[in-house]
Amino acid sequence: MSLRYYIFLRDVLQLSLTAFGGPQAHIAMMFKLLVHRRRYITEKDLIELNALCQILPGPTSTQTLTAIGFRIGGPNLAYLTLLVWIAPAATVMAIAAIGITYLQQNNISLDFLQFVQPMAVGFVAYAAYSISSKVVHTKLAVGIMIVSAIAGYFFNSPWVYPLLLIAAGVITAFRFKQHPELEGKPLQIQWSNFILYVGVLITAAVIGGATSSLPVRLFENFYRNGSLVFGGGQVLIPLMFTEFVSFKKYLTAEEFLSGFAIVQALPGPVFSFCSFIGNLAMRDYGFMGQLLGSFVATLGIFLPGTFLIFFVIRFWDGLKKYRVVRASLEGISAASSGMVVAAAIMLYHPIENTLLNFGIVVTTFCLLQFTKIPPPVLILLGLGLGFVL
Repeated sequence: MSLRYYIFLRDVLQLSLTAFGGPQAHIAMMFKLLVHRRRYITEKDLIELNALCQILPGPTSTQTLTAIGFRIGGPNLAYLTLLVWIAPAATVMAIAAIGITYLQQNNISLDFLQFVQPMAVGFVAYAAYSISSKVVHTKLAVGIMIVSAIAGYFFNSPWVYPLLLIAAGVITAFRFKQHPELEGKPLQIQWSNFILYVGVLITAAVIGGATSSLPVRLFENFYRNGSLVFGGGQVLIPLMFTEFVSFKKYLTAEEFLSGFAIVQALPGPVFSFCSFIGNLAMRDYGFMGQLLGSFVATLGIFLPGTFLIFFVIRFWDGLKKYRVVRASLEGISAASSGMVVAAAIMLYHPIENTLLNFGIVVTTFCLLQFTKIPPPVLILLGLGLGFVL
């Protein structure tokens, strides 16, 4: 491996340790470090890669970064880029889950998390507002968002969300004539990575069904969810909560909220939250089982987006000329916004409905909306108050 690749991976590690604030902040840091300082790619290249990743399911900033690695050094460097980017946050989330398990097993109170749980609801509520304000601009989109929020709230099934996304995309795809025509290269599709993507999903489902192995089933669950998330880590929350808390009861709502609050205080991808969920899902299998749970969850949630970006990046220039593709994004984005609205409401239910908790939710939302206080500072403040009070 050339010296340039090592330097690039070192820069990726720097991002993984310092990139707070979600996909928008991550992209801003990529511009600063990877474009302006290192000149790995041009501004236009980064903008187009980010646009491509936004229309694919999966973690946008993670896919963008791995796509840059692909452009620089092909698939091998891209996979190393993915590993370096996700490892720090996923490791911390696994340690957090093990720590919570230890405290519970030794009957040590988790009251120090009492404030971060309603704060987590405030984060989701803010995400719902900020996402919808950016992507919902038409009456049709508003209608889709409302229907999606209602359906997501009342029908607690893991299959409701993908059906809503598909239906919403189909509805707005019929409005393709409102989008200008673009000239692009003819499509030349290489199917190998798509076949790999589908093959892994089918294989995991078949083996999981045949063996009832929890690690395999967890991998399939996270892989499937990673194939359905449009819009980044915040949209992941309603999917995770519905499947692993409401439906399968692998962890409690309080544990879920605590983990989500912790991931807000970390740099790197929000999808690393899945390391926490997978860890607790395997707590009955001991320490090594918990580590295995974190590993299969992290692998499962990140692999689909990686396979898909490797598949699509080869014919992106030809794909983006199709108006129906761009038109379907309006519906998908609106439905995703509705899901996050539903998640904010569902996540508040398990918390004791007191004036204090409701005030913390509102205060967190207002601080995020009207101040520039970084989310990690808010979470650390909440943890501090939990220890003191």
